[in-house]
Amino acid sequence: MYLLSRFLTMLVGAGGNAGNQASVRVIRGLAVGTIRADSANSFLVNEFAVGLLLSIVLGVAGCLRAAVFLTPLLETIAITTSLVAIVLVSVILGATLPLGMKMVGIDPAHSSTTIQVLMDILGVTITVCVSGAMLDSGLPAAQNIAD
Repeated sequence: MYLLSRFLTMLVGAGGNAGNQASVRVIRGLAVGTIRADSANSFLVNEFAVGLLLSIVLGVAGCLRAAVFLTPLLETIAITTSLVAIVLVSVILGATLPLGMKMVGIDPAHSSTTIQVLMDILGVTITVCVSGAMLDSGLPAAQNIAD
């Protein structure tokens, strides 16, 4: 688990940045009128597709970074899986948070800072859950790491 701490800032930072970018796209769309009640669903589907593609690309980059640092295979897989999950969750939250804030009467512009804080917390939580499940799974590779 020590090696995972070397990647935590990358994981959490990627989530915050991806979520913030998605949030800004929605805020801009709301401000200029390109996102309306009748177009919100198609916009969210598009954002989900973009988030999925972005999470895969960043997952590959994270995997390469872990490989360059000679991280053990199971930890590399845990880091990559965490990164993909974090980015996907952050884009989904980043796209839906401004819309939800607008629905309840809160200025959607506040979602940019909110998503950063949420993804800091969720990024660490996702990493701990994924890593705990993979590294404490009893798999043969996990046994070698623990020894």
